[in-house]
Amino acid sequence: MRTLLLFGDSNTHGTMPMPDLGAVGRFSREERWAGRLARLLPDWEVIAEGHPGRTTLHDDPIEGAHRNGLTVLPSLLESHRPVDVVLLMLGTNDLKERFSVNAVDIALSLERLVRVIQASGAGPKGGAPGVLLVAPPPIEEVESLGAIFAGGAAKSRTLGAEIAAVAARLKVPFLDAGTLVKVSPIDGIHYDAEANPVLAEAFAAAIRQHFP
Repeated sequence: MRTLLLFGDSNTHGTMPMPDLGAVGRFSREERWAGRLARLLPDWEVIAEGHPGRTTLHDDPIEGAHRNGLTVLPSLLESHRPVDVVLLMLGTNDLKERFSVNAVDIALSLERLVRVIQASGAGPKGGAPGVLLVAPPPIEEVESLGAIFAGGAAKSRTLGAEIAAVAARLKVPFLDAGTLVKVSPIDGIHYDAEANPVLAEAFAAAIRQHFP
């Protein structure tokens, strides 16, 4: 059985749209796209490593340095080795106003994460895990999270193209989730329940295509 590591943020974790900042709802294991993906890929061990607030490589001065994806990625790769494939979907939290980065910088940050994965030796027989690089859908600045992501919506609309360019440069498979689902109007960041089966089906098809 091969291993698929899902490395992402709250939308990999299964966080529900947040009507207010204190909301902590999470879809059930059966309903989350990660759980659905595991059922669609019975010959894979699917490991969901989604952390709410996770950035690509930034220490969050408000939510904590432990949100830094670059910091925790090597240990997760070693913990779950051998890892055949990493599905990498990050970048949304980098759009927070506090980080002051543009879409190109976010894509370059993802490029650094891909290179860490490829150089990790965490794949089978000490090789490099494969990578499926996924661009998150564009965000909206609404309701409870709007002020935190001020200025992020415009940046997010060009993020898919920038991440696609990184994937092409690194010669890794790419999928743009923005062509499949939209963020919830409740908070402009997270996905409604209807997105879960759509993402699971698309990710399963991509894994079967690129890593037969």
